[in-house]
Amino acid sequence: MTAAPAARLLHRHVRGQWPAMRRLAAWSAVEALPAFASGLLLARAIDHGFLAGRPMTGLAWLAALGALYVAGAVATGRVYPWLAATVEPLRDSLVGEVVSAVLNRGASGTAGAGVSQVTEQAEAVRALLGSALRNVRQLLSAGIAALVGLALLSPRLALVTGLSVAIGLGIFGAFIGLQVRRYRAVVLRAEEIGETAAAVVHGVRDVVACAAEDRASATVGRVVDAQARALRAYARTRLVRVPVLAFGVHLPLLALLLLSPYLTEHQGFTTGEIAGAVAYLVTGLQPGVTVLVDAGGTLLLSLAVVLGRLSEICATGPGPAPAAVSAPSAAGRFDIEARHVTFAYSPRAAPVIEDLSLHVPEGTHLAVVGPSGAGKSTLANLLTGLATPQRGRITLGGAALDPARTKTSITLIPQESYVFAATLRENLTYLCPDPAEAWLDDAVHAVGLAETVDRLGGYDAEIPPGGATLSQGERQLVTLARAYLSPAPIVVLDEATSHLHPAAEARAEQALADKGGTLIVIAHRISSAERADLILLLDGSAHVLGTHESLLRRSRLYSELVGHWHT
Repeated sequence: MTAAPAARLLHRHVRGQWPAMRRLAAWSAVEALPAFASGLLLARAIDHGFLAGRPMTGLAWLAALGALYVAGAVATGRVYPWLAATVEPLRDSLVGEVVSAVLNRGASGTAGAGVSQVTEQAEAVRALLGSALRNVRQLLSAGIAALVGLALLSPRLALVTGLSVAIGLGIFGAFIGLQVRRYRAVVLRAEEIGETAAAVVHGVRDVVACAAEDRASATVGRVVDAQARALRAYARTRLVRVPVLAFGVHLPLLALLLLSPYLTEHQGFTTGEIAGAVAYLVTGLQPGVTVLVDAGGTLLLSLAVVLGRLSEICATGPGPAPAAVSAPSAAGRFDIEARHVTFAYSPRAAPVIEDLSLHVPEGTHLAVVGPSGAGKSTLANLLTGLATPQRGRITLGGAALDPARTKTSITLIPQESYVFAATLRENLTYLCPDPAEAWLDDAVHAVGLAETVDRLGGYDAEIPPGGATLSQGERQLVTLARAYLSPAPIVVLDEATSHLHPAAEARAEQALADKGGTLIVIAHRISSAERADLILLLDGSAHVLGTHESLLRRSRLYSELVGHWHT
């Protein structure tokens, strides 16, 4: 992992906040004035005031120092609004880019890792950057200001102190690479926990049904133990702070205190210079080096590693597009074609879809039927670009599926009804912002949602998180109305009417079919197939395409399905 991608990612998301960062830097400079002037003013107060028999002059120098501390406190108060104005927009834009990258990975990515990247890591960047900026300001105001002030007070003391600090920083720098590698291992192990836990939680019913609790617990426990080992290995690298603090702070301070009688009697140093130097070491350099070790060894290091990991995620797009074919004709630009498509969920698993060839002309109403586990939902994922076949290819209008075009051309409504915490209007118009009110009314009446709209009190009714006030059927009607309003010319319903009674299902499907465009229905009931122009029957490696009447004659399985549902 190199620092360049992480730096580019950070720059991309902070470049819009340069005005806030300039104000942050200006107030930070004012905040640094007390640390810069403390030793100089203290030396003046002692040498030219109290020891010179002019106590009022000494008090005046101390009063000047007090005024600078008041100015620094005011500056500290003004710093935080500009700090928030820098960090908070970065978190929002970074989450947007990470979410887009995770979604672009589609089915090829892992849900648990995506959750970790969107929540833990993106939020960590916000928290770490905010803390880093606060601590870097302290480092600048305390450490650097102290060294500059010490150089003005006594160049000889500054030189000796600077050499000792340089040794401490050299030790710290020698361990940076090791710390980066070990903290990166911690981040990757956290992603593995998310992946493993997500898989177990998603299949918890099957885990319990198969009495596999101990095995699932052991699987999750292994990755948790691996992260614990990674954390302990990283913690051991933190021991570097001991020699860094010894050389950077403690050694110069002890030497100055022990040698102060010799320095004042034989080297020409004044009492004020010794006191000022001690002030710089205690109130400036020690906090600065401590911040460097703690912030650099935790905050800045963590920020660099997390940004590096997110830069890898954001650089991973949907993958190279397959070779393009000749431009399609205008009449068939939304034809869907699958050519000898085979798909399995792992290299050693049996194919769910095997050697499937299918042509769905633009404007077709296609129903997909078959026994449970025949691959109907898998086919929906393949046709919408959420899964990539191991063999064969799927084209849209004669061209290979392109994520950008797929998102604008195909609307997929899954069985899970995704209703958001927002107004009913915002839920309905999610795929079609700002439709005309008449078009919104048409969609609601077409799919049979009008009664629910009236019950809720209109389009501006608030839907709570999870859609708690809506039944499962009403949530599906909301998503179906959303699909009706979508400008995409292809709609895929993956058992999206499973919670509707047959009459409501027939009304919603007919509305989407009458709207025009292509409608592909992963059928929950055989009545959905009877309404379709074409029916695809999936049964393992067997695929049969035809009309309702032709399949009744050609396929015993289809006849049995029809007989079962009619019974």
